[in-house]
Amino acid sequence: MSGLLVAGTTSDAGKSIVTTALCRAIARRGVDVVPFKSQNMSNNSMVTAPSGPGEPHGEIGRAQWVQARAARVEPEVAMNPVLLKPGSDHRSHVVALGRPAGVLEASDFGAGRRHLADAAFGAFDDLRSRHEVVVAEGAGSPAEINLRAHDYVNMGLARHGDLPVVVVGDIDRGGVFAALHGTVALLEPEDQALVAGFVLNKFRGDVSLLAPALERITALTGRTFHGILPWDPHLWLDSEDALDLDGRRAADRDGALRVAVVRLPRISNFTDVDALGVEPGVDVVFASRPDELAGADLVVLPGTRSTIADLAWLRERGLDEAVLRHRAAGRPVLGVCGGAQMLGRLVVDVDGVEGPADSSVEGLGLLDLTTRFGSEKVLRLPVGSMWGHEVRGYEIHHGRLEVGGADELPGGATDGTVFATMWHGSLESDDFRRALLTRVGELVGRGFESSQESFAARREERLDRLGDLAEQHLDVDALLDLARRGAPAGLPVVPSGAVS
Repeated sequence: MSGLLVAGTTSDAGKSIVTTALCRAIARRGVDVVPFKSQNMSNNSMVTAPSGPGEPHGEIGRAQWVQARAARVEPEVAMNPVLLKPGSDHRSHVVALGRPAGVLEASDFGAGRRHLADAAFGAFDDLRSRHEVVVAEGAGSPAEINLRAHDYVNMGLARHGDLPVVVVGDIDRGGVFAALHGTVALLEPEDQALVAGFVLNKFRGDVSLLAPALERITALTGRTFHGILPWDPHLWLDSEDALDLDGRRAADRDGALRVAVVRLPRISNFTDVDALGVEPGVDVVFASRPDELAGADLVVLPGTRSTIADLAWLRERGLDEAVLRHRAAGRPVLGVCGGAQMLGRLVVDVDGVEGPADSSVEGLGLLDLTTRFGSEKVLRLPVGSMWGHEVRGYEIHHGRLEVGGADELPGGATDGTVFATMWHGSLESDDFRRALLTRVGELVGRGFESSQESFAARREERLDRLGDLAEQHLDVDALLDLARRGAPAGLPVVPSGAVS
């Protein structure tokens, strides 16, 4: 059984893209390949199906769910055994093997994570015992030397599994060659022995101009380059975190329905609005000021890791009044999960999930809803119907909605202008999405021409596009051979001192 670790010089260097591309390219060869990431830190997650009768649903990072789709396998909790969902700068909620597992303080980085390392290594060993190849994705940089002693995501995992490592560098940032050399040089010799090569990401221009630098870095490190992925402005995948909140802009913005998504500080599962972006007649932007909601046809309150705190932020910014003015003008509002809870009359924290036990705050009062937080997290993959169309989604929440006089909506309620649902991903149901947008168009007095776009088909096209890029610009056969044979013996140790 084989494996490969895709590491990076920095966060957002392209580890997820390269891992996803390799999963699709290797799967095309008929190889049983699966993705893996020991630990994700993200509020963007997905629900996995139960592993067997009587087993619960699980929760993993969105990136690994997409990578499983790229590999053409069913997503499972072993692919992302540790998920940290930031609640603040110093505390994260822990999901271990798909289920809630308490909180982790920043001060607990060492001893507090030993059990998480055990869970991660156990999950990796389990996956490798059941599949031909595991393509593992690192986190951040493997050269975070202050964290190495307790690392189980980068070189700690590589050492555990004797995995060859390929380091990805983002050349669009500048300084990539220093970053590649420095990454290897900062590692201890035993770790360096597993670093087998490099990949460059986001290159624009004439590849031949890179030749002197590639040759120099190979001479200095003894490691070769396994490919150069080009910059592709049309390539985007379900985002893992809030680094990419630039919206999904329409080509004809004047004629499009304008959707303004409130950019909450603790926004989660914001990929819910990605499905709107496949519609040519919809222009999606993210907004954090009241004036940015002006002129919007639809305002969306997305999911959040902390409904009560983000509701307070909404009021501090005056965004609550902007949403109320929008609704008073007869324009529609959509709330998803935490956003749906904000639209109700009251949010009650029964078990102290987000604050003091039995505390409560007023919502925006746009729907007759009451939210009650309980300690038990709800994880489901529900199916329902609305306006004669099937709706599918996924639920990840502690808050339970109590619906008063409003009409029911799958996972929530509506009064015909305000829509609230606890179902993430419901807009990926194509007919339901088009029906909702048609109603939005009617409410604001402008037409919406329904497309025949399929969100699932668009995702599959993007995954195939990634596979094509890997085939064209990466040496997939060499990387697959690395995964099967391991790092070459005798790789030179790069000194950590000055380069001569």
